[in-house]
Amino acid sequence: MAEAVGFEEIHKIYPDGNAALRGVTFSVESGEIHGILGENGAGKTTLMRILYGEIKPTAGKIRVFGREMRFSGPWDAIRAGIGMVYQRFSLIGGFTVSENLVLSALPLGMGASEVISRAGDVMSETGLRVSLDARVEDLPVGERQRVEIIKALVRKARILVLDEPTSVLTPLEVRELFKVLRRLRDEGMTILFITHKLREVKAITDRVTVLRRGRVVGTVRTDRVTELDLARMMVGREVLFSLKRSDREPGDPLLEIRDLRVPGEGSREVRGVSLTVRSGEILGIAGVQGNGQRELVEAIAGMRRVAGGRVILRGEDVTNLPPSEIYRRGLAYIPDMRSTGLVMDLDLVSNLLLTRLEEFSPGGLIRWGRASEETRRVMRRFNVVAASVRTPAGRLSGGNQQKFMLGREISREPDVIVAAEPTQGLDVGATEYVRRVLMELRDSGKAVMVVSTDLDEIMQLSDRVAVMYEGRIIAQGPAREFDADRLGLLMGGVEIA
Repeated sequence: MAEAVGFEEIHKIYPDGNAALRGVTFSVESGEIHGILGENGAGKTTLMRILYGEIKPTAGKIRVFGREMRFSGPWDAIRAGIGMVYQRFSLIGGFTVSENLVLSALPLGMGASEVISRAGDVMSETGLRVSLDARVEDLPVGERQRVEIIKALVRKARILVLDEPTSVLTPLEVRELFKVLRRLRDEGMTILFITHKLREVKAITDRVTVLRRGRVVGTVRTDRVTELDLARMMVGREVLFSLKRSDREPGDPLLEIRDLRVPGEGSREVRGVSLTVRSGEILGIAGVQGNGQRELVEAIAGMRRVAGGRVILRGEDVTNLPPSEIYRRGLAYIPDMRSTGLVMDLDLVSNLLLTRLEEFSPGGLIRWGRASEETRRVMRRFNVVAASVRTPAGRLSGGNQQKFMLGREISREPDVIVAAEPTQGLDVGATEYVRRVLMELRDSGKAVMVVSTDLDEIMQLSDRVAVMYEGRIIAQGPAREFDADRLGLLMGGVEIA
């Protein structure tokens, strides 16, 4: 097959000396779905940003359809036939689909009528259907992703880069996306598929390139390797995919949510949710993002006002108490966005103090020496890789940020842990570690609530499962009563008797 993209000795060294890419060399064939795998910090995103013209390499060459290219910005890449669909969509919610498409094509000199005509052709050819008159903010997540793909195809992309494209989709939406990607491939489109989900790599890609610490470990045909082989290539060691769990009878309720109502926009409003989490169990909350999960957990943690109902922590009513008081009474909260739980410009010691200031400031004076030693202890215990305790949180990889945030909260010895999307965006090694820590907390008698859009995570960790849709719990029960198909339907709002 002809080469669509060629990377030759790509290096990227930042001014502080950090080498993100070290001589990356591999080819992507025309008309294939090519997976890009690697741990957090392996260089995947950096490489794709170089391909899309967002940043310049320190050294090396890029070929697109046989021609060496030097992009001064994304528009050069777009004109060369490259389209990028980010994990966080770049759409204007208040605009209609057609308005977003027209706006995105203006720099290419395409008029509105040409864009709309082209969009109609793209939808007919690919099966990607969406109402051009619909306002983007009113569309479900799966349809917004279709708009992003249509946008790239309207701009005549021949190479499509997808960054974690399934992270916010239901299993049914994932299957529909894969049908579309296979159709695009069969029509000659080249697709680069970035993901940390090994099962999806096996399901959709033709070949996969694995990066580790900025270098290429290898490029292999997907049908000739197992998930274990790929995991070993990624992290350089054996990875455990199944967690050992002991059967245990849960204890007393430690967290009770009674008819909770929390304001929110549209499907994000929490509408009369009742849940119980007991000592020694993990309750998994499944659902597509944007169905009230964030509003629910922020209300539990005291970060959002409750309009009705009660939050009971260890038998005490903590409804609408300040977060610091709820924390003091034994709850730890790990938010779904690391930028919410960490201040990226502050060093690790200061970030530790964000939720543990009282411990290290008797009499109002911060004991920086003690706080620094505790930060080192958290880093050792949770295997956080950083130059020192004075390293800004923003310089850590996503996996190390997550492990530090988890370690900061767990080290307080809370009785109840509420973890939202605890492994989202993490590589297989970091995911394995975080899930093992959550299971150890459960086995030590803690009450754990895990909110996740990852069905594998929900099914692997949970003793009981609840499914949230449009701000309501539409099903809950023992984990053994749910499988992936049933959960997928429920997450899409299909209630099953």
